[in-house]
Amino acid sequence: MKWNALTKVLRYGGWGVLCSCQGVTNTGYQPQGEVSAKAQARKIIFIMTDTHRWDMLSSITPEIKTPNLDRLAEEGVRFDRAYTVSPVSGPARSAIFTGLYPHTNASWGNDMPIADNVKTLGQRLSDNGYYCAYTGKWHLDGTDYFGNGICPQGWDPEYFYDMRMYLEELTREERIKSRLPETNKESIPGEFTYGHRVTERALKFLESRTSDDAFFLTVSYDEPHHPFLCPEPYASMYKDYEWPKNPSHYDNLKNKPSYQQMWAEGRQFENKDEMTIKHPYYFASLSFIDYEIGRLLKKIDELYPDALVIYTSDHGDFLNAHSLKSKGPCVYDDVSRVPFIVRWKGHVPSSLVTTTPISLISVTPTILDAAGVTIPDVIEGSSILNTFTSPVDQPKKPVFMEFGRFEVDHDGFGAFQPLRAVFDGRYKLSVNLMSTDELYDLEKDPYELDNLINDDTHAVLRDSLHNLILEHMNETRDPFRGVYWHARPWRKDFKSTWEYTEYTRARKTDGYNPRSLDYNTGLEVEKYSWPKQQDTKN
Repeated sequence: MKWNALTKVLRYGGWGVLCSCQGVTNTGYQPQGEVSAKAQARKIIFIMTDTHRWDMLSSITPEIKTPNLDRLAEEGVRFDRAYTVSPVSGPARSAIFTGLYPHTNASWGNDMPIADNVKTLGQRLSDNGYYCAYTGKWHLDGTDYFGNGICPQGWDPEYFYDMRMYLEELTREERIKSRLPETNKESIPGEFTYGHRVTERALKFLESRTSDDAFFLTVSYDEPHHPFLCPEPYASMYKDYEWPKNPSHYDNLKNKPSYQQMWAEGRQFENKDEMTIKHPYYFASLSFIDYEIGRLLKKIDELYPDALVIYTSDHGDFLNAHSLKSKGPCVYDDVSRVPFIVRWKGHVPSSLVTTTPISLISVTPTILDAAGVTIPDVIEGSSILNTFTSPVDQPKKPVFMEFGRFEVDHDGFGAFQPLRAVFDGRYKLSVNLMSTDELYDLEKDPYELDNLINDDTHAVLRDSLHNLILEHMNETRDPFRGVYWHARPWRKDFKSTWEYTEYTRARKTDGYNPRSLDYNTGLEVEKYSWPKQQDTKN
């Protein structure tokens, strides 16, 4: 079966079909809820980068220079335990901008678009009175890394500026140079970089608004992702710098999943004492983009000082931790934990750091909540607006993470390596479908070295976390759910049945499409799940 045909089967056969159509006119059903007369935040700016580790901030690692992000944190709250939904760009971003997990919105791998009938945050806000603009990397249209240059529905085309649009501004020779880290040796001007041009679009948008406008601006930088382009003095700032090693760099992957051992490609057997971790352009591009964020914050402070400002990134980078490189199918903190900063004068405390766990699945519902827009039932994340305003007093809620596959075009990073994971604020369980599972106690083992999956003293705790994952897969109608996730070698109380959970689950209301109909009656469903025995068996 060809991929296009398979995609149709997956989408329309129940794999990730939701909401109403992107790029298709409304069918007549109006968005659920209006902006309230007392909307809490009428100016919202969401800033994100690509591949920014949680600990790559000056306030955590002083040698890494991020003065503007640190200032933003001093004026607001830094969430020290924020987690991506998936440690790879496309799926992570799909969750951020839809409030749906990748297994639901259909973008469970890079270069796999969100389903045609999934609404984004920009669409929902623009349909409820907010002026929405998006400038920077999108990565959700399913074409390639750069995008297709077409503004998604809900966002103003005048300010949309994905990476294809940037490349089309360059000559053939400039395009090639723009993809090579070695170009930094030529002392390129900042104006040549994508990050600079993204900021310029954002500044023009801010200048075009008035104090009466309700708006939502997303500024999505590709940096510090490869190719790490940046001007001087940043390009040479870290030429002699070595990232500090910690116990995770000595991980030999014993008692770890076999695919991770394969991924390490022998690095687990190297002499770690002799290993140095140098990545000068990576760190340089982060400091450069911090400068660009500083330009943006200056304009925000000048025009809209009371705006709600949020900063985060899609995932981290291993930097040789656990003998691994880049990112991929695992949820070690090195790649799953990201910076998350919120500033909202008069609503959010300042100079506060909290370890309350949060997930990027909460971005969409929280921004809707802040804007006074009703959160549709279909949204799988929950608002953490109360956590923004009272971050210390909130109970810890489980954070769910997942991985499906990497790029469909070149099958890198192990290609199809499905996992589902949960972190409860102390323990992290990762069920790696085709390999060994992992359980870590991050309080006693913050570097995730000791895999406790077969430790009988943790069996009750382990099984309770496992139940959370299974319940989560059922509640979100995960299309990959089934007995194989339950029947793990260490789970002794599971009995396999063909009916499995024996429940029917209807799609929840998305605010655009009509409510689902009951198969047995043809009437609108009265509830979203019910025992399967009530169904007519065919």
